[in-house]
Amino acid sequence: MEKKEHLEQVRHSLAHLLAAAVMELWPSVMRAIGPAIDNGFYYDFEFKKPISENDFPKIEEKMREIYPTWSTFNKIKLSKKDALLEYKDNPYKKELIEEFSKEDVPLSFYQSGDYKDLCKGGHVKNMQSVDMNAFKLNRMAGAYWRGDEKNTMLTRIYGLAFHTKEELDSYIVQLEEAKKRDHRKLGKELDLFIFSELIGSGLPLFTPKGTVLREEINTFSQELRIKRGFLRVWTPHITKNDLYKVSGHWDKFGDELFLVTSQETKDQLVIKPMNCPHHQQIYASRPRSYRDLPIRYLETTTIYRDEKAGELLGLSRVRSITQDDSHIFCTPQQLEKEYEQVIEVVKEFYEKLDMPLRIRLSFCDPKTPEKYLGGQSLWESSQAILTNVVKKNNMDFFIAEGEAVFYGPKIDFMATDVLGREWQLATGQLDFVQPDRFNLTYTDLDGKDKTPIMIHFAVAGSLERFLSVYIEHTGGAFPLWLSPVQVKILPISEKHRKYAQEILGKLSDAQIRVELDGSDETLGKKIRLAKLEKVPYFLVLGDKEIKEKTVTLENRYGKPSESFSVEELLTKLKGEIEAKK
Repeated sequence: MEKKEHLEQVRHSLAHLLAAAVMELWPSVMRAIGPAIDNGFYYDFEFKKPISENDFPKIEEKMREIYPTWSTFNKIKLSKKDALLEYKDNPYKKELIEEFSKEDVPLSFYQSGDYKDLCKGGHVKNMQSVDMNAFKLNRMAGAYWRGDEKNTMLTRIYGLAFHTKEELDSYIVQLEEAKKRDHRKLGKELDLFIFSELIGSGLPLFTPKGTVLREEINTFSQELRIKRGFLRVWTPHITKNDLYKVSGHWDKFGDELFLVTSQETKDQLVIKPMNCPHHQQIYASRPRSYRDLPIRYLETTTIYRDEKAGELLGLSRVRSITQDDSHIFCTPQQLEKEYEQVIEVVKEFYEKLDMPLRIRLSFCDPKTPEKYLGGQSLWESSQAILTNVVKKNNMDFFIAEGEAVFYGPKIDFMATDVLGREWQLATGQLDFVQPDRFNLTYTDLDGKDKTPIMIHFAVAGSLERFLSVYIEHTGGAFPLWLSPVQVKILPISEKHRKYAQEILGKLSDAQIRVELDGSDETLGKKIRLAKLEKVPYFLVLGDKEIKEKTVTLENRYGKPSESFSVEELLTKLKGEIEAKK
C-alpha cells in the first residue's frame, strides 16, 4: 500500500475516534459526516449547547483513553430499516441512508471497540499501529449541512494527522508561518483590498495599491500572449440565457448563475459566468478558412458566480472573478504546437514569479462517463494528445482522473509556493464539445467544412485567487516590478523637503511608483515604516545628498546602502524593472 493511501486511512480512522470521544463526553450530540482531508480529518456535529476550542484537550484525552480498546474495524451490513433504527433521532444520518440505500442492498457500517458508524470504509487494518502523538485537534468552524446555507449550521471539529510526531510538528510550524502570511491579514496591513457589507460578501474592492498589483500581473500576462499572436476582444457582462443553454453550462451550472430580467423585453438574462461562449460567437461571425487558423482571442474581464456564502474566503473564493482568459481555435494538426505555446507562456510567467511548476493532466473518470459530453474514443484520443505534448516538453506531470471539465481534458499547471503548498492556477483546457454545439466551422484544404478544436487558456486564472496565493507566497514583499510603491523618499528634516520634492518629480516623470514621507517623524521611524510597508527601496536625503546632488539608496533586503546620482539611480531601477526583478 502506498504511504499516501495509508495516511488517508489513518486520518479517516481518527475521525471515527474523534466522534466516539465526543459522543462519550456529550451523549446528546448528533453526528453528521467525518472524512479524511489533505492535512488530517474533521467531523461535523450538532451540539445541544455550544462548545469551544478550549474543550479540545479533554476531547483529545478521551480519544487517547478510548484508543487502547480499538483494534480492527469490523464491517457490518444492515438493511435500510435496521440502519434507520440505528439513527432514529439523527436526521443527518437518516438523510444519508435514504440517499445511499437501494432496494435489497444492505448498507455498510464499521465498528471498532464500542463505536459503530455508517461508513463506506477506508480505515487502517490495525488501529494500534497509529501513532497517537502524531495527531492534534487544531480548530473549529461552522459548517452548513451539505454545504447549503438553508440548512442547519453544524460544528466542524478539525484535526491534523501525520505518520509521525516530527511530521506533525513540522506542519504546525508551517501553519504558524502561513498565519503570518495570510493574504487577508496582509491585504489589510498593506492597504491592498477591502470588503464592504454594503456591497456584499465575496465582492472585493481593490485600493490604488492593490489595483497596481492586478494591473501589472494582467499586463505581463497579456504581453506574453500578444507577442505569440493573441488578439484582444471585448464582450458584455450580460447575455440571454439561450447562449448558455447551447453551450451546456445552463444544465450543468444553472444554480450558480446570477439572473436578470429585462423590464423592457421581459427576456431572462444571465450575468456572465464565463467568456468562452461569447468568444465563440465572435469566431462564428464570419466564414473561416483553414488559412485563418489558428485564431487566438484574449480578454481580461470579470465574470460572476453565485458561490455559497459558507465557501467564500478572502480573495481565494469570490463572487466576482476576473479572468485573464484566452481561447484558441485551431485545426487538429495545429493542436500540439498551440499547446507548446501555452506551456511556453506559463513557464515564462511563473519563472518570473519564482514559483516552480508541475503539470496535472486532468482526465475524465472512466467510471462516471455520464458526467462528460462527447464519445469515449474522442476522450481517449484527446487525452493521448495532451500526454504526448507534456512528455515532449519534458514537464514533470501526473494524471488525475475525474478532474476534467465536462467538455474535455485539460493541462492544469500546479504552482508551488514558498511554504511548499501546491496551487492549481494556470490551465489549458481542451474542448471538442462546445465548437460542435455552436456549429463552428472552417473550410478545410479539401473544401469541406470541419469543426475547429478549442483551447480554453488562462495564465493567472482568477486574478483574485492568484493574488491570494501570490501575496502569501511573497509575504507581501513583492519584487520591484510589482511593488505598488517601488521607492519611498525620506527627507531627514524639514529643510530637506524641497530637494525631496525635486527627486520625487524626476522619479515620477520616469514612471517610477514613488511616495514621499513628508512627516515630522524621526528618520529611524520613517525607515521602520517603509520596511513595514515592504517598500523595496527608500532614499535618505540630508545635507550630504543636497550638497553632492545625490541620493542614498537604502533597501528592505539588508544590503549596504549606496550613493547614486539621480541618473544612475534611474538606470538601476529601470534595468531591474525591465528584467522583472
